[in-house]
Amino acid sequence: MTDYVLQADDVAIHYGGVKAVDGVSLTLERGQIRGLIGPNGAGKSTVIDAITGRVRLTRGKVQLGGQDVTELGPTARRLRGLSRSFQRTSIFGQMSVRKQVELASHKMGVADSNADADAVLKELDLMPMAHVIADDLGYGEQRRLDLALALVGRPSVLLLDEPMAGLSVKESMDLAKHLKALTSRWDVSVLLVEHDMDVVFGISDVVTVFELGRVIASGEPAAVRADPRVREAYLGSAA
Repeated sequence: MTDYVLQADDVAIHYGGVKAVDGVSLTLERGQIRGLIGPNGAGKSTVIDAITGRVRLTRGKVQLGGQDVTELGPTARRLRGLSRSFQRTSIFGQMSVRKQVELASHKMGVADSNADADAVLKELDLMPMAHVIADDLGYGEQRRLDLALALVGRPSVLLLDEPMAGLSVKESMDLAKHLKALTSRWDVSVLLVEHDMDVVFGISDVVTVFELGRVIASGEPAAVRADPRVREAYLGSAA
């Protein structure tokens, strides 16, 4: 039996008669990247909100490392190793790169926040910009800084919501390479919501497709790409 680092079972989020998410089950294995795709409004970001505890489940269960965390809030889940990023960066524009990574590490209760910050900055090639004010960074570098803030304290599970949004092709591929490397070097498992199909199919071990709050396809990238429903609904000629 596989030991999952993350398991969401029959997760549902209903707002009155609206079923934003309706019976979604997902798993993540250690070191795995699972890509989530689907049109706007399909429920991808809502699933991430449910897994991280930002919205209350109508039904279902979330387990982290085999432990039930369904009743825990976002902060408690973060302290247990479940981290996330948002579609918009959460960086502090007037603070230096290193200072805010150290601050995030300190707030996480990491014993040696300096060493933790060093490791994160080196992993994401941000050390040369350690003393640069965040507002002076390029947008691609700001995105990497946002990822750095999510990585303090060495989380076991990382949920990313549109991390490539607004990036150039080169910047997207660069960030994708960092993500792929993280899964092996840091043993991080990633749930990735992303509209960039080249990135999703290029780095994901498995891909899950959403439609109207439900999963309509899930499996290895090649199998999902070849699924006629997926090709017709989401990929078009890009498939």
